[in-house]
Amino acid sequence: MTGILSSLRYLLADFIGEEDGTPPCLPEGLPEGTACVVSEGIHLLTEYQSAAYAQLYVQRLRRFIGRPGVDAALFGEIARLMAMRMSYQDAIRIAQLKLGEFENGAPPSTDIRRFRFDELIGALPELAADPVWMVLGELGWLHRRVAIPFSTRGRWGIRRLKLEAGLRRWRLFSARYEQERVWVERWLHMISRALVKQPGAAFAIVQTATMVQGFGDAYRHGLADWHAIIDGLVKPTFDGTLPLSDLAGAIAEARTAAMPDPRQASLKRAIAQIRARALADAAKANAAE
Repeated sequence: MTGILSSLRYLLADFIGEEDGTPPCLPEGLPEGTACVVSEGIHLLTEYQSAAYAQLYVQRLRRFIGRPGVDAALFGEIARLMAMRMSYQDAIRIAQLKLGEFENGAPPSTDIRRFRFDELIGALPELAADPVWMVLGELGWLHRRVAIPFSTRGRWGIRRLKLEAGLRRWRLFSARYEQERVWVERWLHMISRALVKQPGAAFAIVQTATMVQGFGDAYRHGLADWHAIIDGLVKPTFDGTLPLSDLAGAIAEARTAAMPDPRQASLKRAIAQIRARALADAAKANAAE
């Protein structure tokens, strides 16, 4: 609940402009050697969205400062990967990056990216997106792909990039942001549970953030695979319904089986095998007592 309230508070501050644009200070008590990665995360998220958004990043990091089992290596990875996930790629971000290249002296060029209609609509505020989703859904076009040029060739291309990049003020009200917010909070929650239930698995859970990257099919498949591993192995272990003593090893095995397959056949088979082994080993151990 605290994480949700923090997200809403910084979202509102960003929208109504109640901030001075100054990036937040580094939090006190950082593990030695992690100040640089946190500073980079603050800079990235201020540029990506706003100072208020970077403050949300700092607020989330504070949950792990001084926690038992959180050393510099683990904290540094949480800070690095959380900044990466909070700066997720959407059409707005791609426009920002393309403009940045041009402003830094790169020659004029055009990048073509392919999006599904539902991805593009998901970057809009939900109030605006809902009626468009409805119409495209009735037409059967939600999953239709469209090629979008991001171009710095000519004034019109640059103006369009600026318009797209300017939509970032509305990003935090978009359907995509809500999905990302829920995902990040669940990832952080699983890390916290690992520190209590199975500290040896905490680093492996932190690293699962690398499964969710980019946009399009790669993003959707990675997110679906992440949820499959969390729901099939991690959460049941923490809930006490799956007796996995080596959760880190199980996560690594499942990740090796994950393929770019929307049916998740290989991954689901691996998770089922890991669960069956764990339950069989527990049954044998109980019978031997």
